[in-house]
Amino acid sequence: MSNFLKNVIRETNNEYASIVSDGLSVADVSSYVDTGSFIFNALCSGSIHGGLPANKITAIAGESSTGKTFFLLGVCQSFLEKNVDGNVVFFESESAITKDMIETRGIDSTRMLILPVTTVQEFRYQALQVLEAYEADESRPPLLLCLDSLGMLSTTKEIEDTEAGKETRDMTRSQIVKAAFRVLTLKLGKLGVPLLITNHTYDVIGSMFPQKEMGGGSGLKYAASTIIYLSKKKDKDGTDVVGNIIHCKTYKSRLTKENQMVDVRLSYTKGLDKYYGLVELGEKHGIFNKVSTRYEMPDGSKVFGKQMLSDPEKYFTDEVMAKLDAAAKTEFSYG
Repeated sequence: MSNFLKNVIRETNNEYASIVSDGLSVADVSSYVDTGSFIFNALCSGSIHGGLPANKITAIAGESSTGKTFFLLGVCQSFLEKNVDGNVVFFESESAITKDMIETRGIDSTRMLILPVTTVQEFRYQALQVLEAYEADESRPPLLLCLDSLGMLSTTKEIEDTEAGKETRDMTRSQIVKAAFRVLTLKLGKLGVPLLITNHTYDVIGSMFPQKEMGGGSGLKYAASTIIYLSKKKDKDGTDVVGNIIHCKTYKSRLTKENQMVDVRLSYTKGLDKYYGLVELGEKHGIFNKVSTRYEMPDGSKVFGKQMLSDPEKYFTDEVMAKLDAAAKTEFSYG
C-alpha cells in the first residue's frame, strides 16, 4: 500500500478520502431503496429488485397535480414496510400533509417526522442537523429524507424584500440552491442516506418543440443522481376514478439510460401497484407471448393482463421474475 497516498490523506485532512482497496467512505452505490414498484425500480437502477440509489439525491418533477406528493408518500410507505426499524424525515413546504393523509395510506406515523420549512437556507440547516444527529447515533437505523417541494421554498432575502414591500426578483436563489446541495451531497453519500425531492416543471417558451424544464435553477440538476419527470392520466374502474396511471421518464440518470419511460399505477386506496408495468416489459422481451388480447402462459392457457395483475403471485413466479430482471437490465442499463 502506498505510503504517499496515506500521507496525502493525512495532509489534506479530507474526511471523505479513502484508498480504494480499503473500501470507500461513501456508501456503496449498489445499495438501493425499493420504491414499491418493480418497473420504477428498473427505471431508476436497471433492476426490478433495485430502486432509488441509497446514498444520493433523486428528484421527482412534474406539473401541478401530477401526483408528486402522492407518489412520494407511496415510496415512504414502501421504505417503512421494508425497514421495520427505519425512519422518514419529511421536510414539507406546502402545508399539504395531514395525519389522516399519512395514516390512510398505511404509513406508520410513529416513524415519520414532519419538519415544515419555508426557505432554502432553513432546509439546508435543518437537513444538516438531521444528518449530524444520524452520524452521532451508533445504531444508525435506515433513514429516508424527503423534501416536498423545492419549488415552494423561498429565500431569506425574498422574505425580507417582501416584508419591506420590494417586488424585485431574488437573483441569488439559484446560487443558494447550488450551495445547499453541494454541502448535502457528500454528507448523504458518506452516511448512506437517500434524499428524495419533488419539484415543479414548466413549459419552455420559444422552443421549436414542446419541452419541459425543472424550476429552481441548475443546482438540483447537477446535484441529483436521478431526475424523473412525471405526467399522469386517470385510472378508472368502469366510470369510477380509482387512481392515476403515472408516466415516468428519466430526464437525468447516472445509473440507467436517459429518456426511458415507464408507466406505474398509483391507487388511491392501495398506493403503488408493485407489479404494474411488468406485463408490457415481458411482452417486449418475449417472456410473455401475446395472442390477440390475451397472453399465453407456459401451460398453454391464455389470460388477460388484468388477470395477471390481480393474482401476481400465480403468474409472476421466481423463474418469470428472474427473466424480467434480465430484461430490465437490457432495457434500462448502459452497456
